[in-house]
Amino acid sequence: MYLQLYNLIAQNKDLFRFFYSILIVFICLIIVLKTNRLFQISSHQGIRYFRNAFFFYGLAFMIRYFLAVPTYFSSMKIVFEFFMIMGGFFLFYSLLWKRFEISKEISSLFNSKIFIFYVLALIIVVLDYLWQTYDFMFFSQIVLFGFASIISYKNYKKDEKKHKFLKLYFIIMVLNFIAWTLNFIFASFLGWRLRWVANIYVINVVVFLIFLYGVIKLTKKPGVS
Repeated sequence: MYLQLYNLIAQNKDLFRFFYSILIVFICLIIVLKTNRLFQISSHQGIRYFRNAFFFYGLAFMIRYFLAVPTYFSSMKIVFEFFMIMGGFFLFYSLLWKRFEISKEISSLFNSKIFIFYVLALIIVVLDYLWQTYDFMFFSQIVLFGFASIISYKNYKKDEKKHKFLKLYFIIMVLNFIAWTLNFIFASFLGWRLRWVANIYVINVVVFLIFLYGVIKLTKKPGVS
């Protein structure tokens, strides 16, 4: 059964990549719409940064399919990587914003703290472009989600009875850490073989579906629609 599925994917790589990207974009769109609605009701700043993360992830996967087109490869690779890194930064900052912000009136896309992330993302993208690699992105995201896993676990243990979503948040941060680590291992040591790439795609879809599940569950609470 697995071999048949693998052969089917191998024979339709472009189509598989296209539908994979469309699925992720669709999930991101739902998450952005639902979290934006939740923010309008609650005015919780963390939700805005959480929403922004999936806005950038959605943009990244919108252009992912075009990476296979030679004419657009260089520019699309840069943009894709930048959006992916910023998605990770926004997700990470959604855990930390309370420690750095007092006012709720600042923009969640353009403020002094987020500007630092934009600069870091640009530096990482430029380094990867110059060395023709994804290693700087991999390292940045592995470290990022390593810290995010620790922080989300502490948050969960602190308020596990009050906010059950924190357990889901912790699980997703760990899965993200695992996914980025596997991406690095497969790219650097095992090569981008279709068999490994397909497994990574499955993990990525699972991570995004868990996020979607958590958001839907959260928005179904009494008083939230």
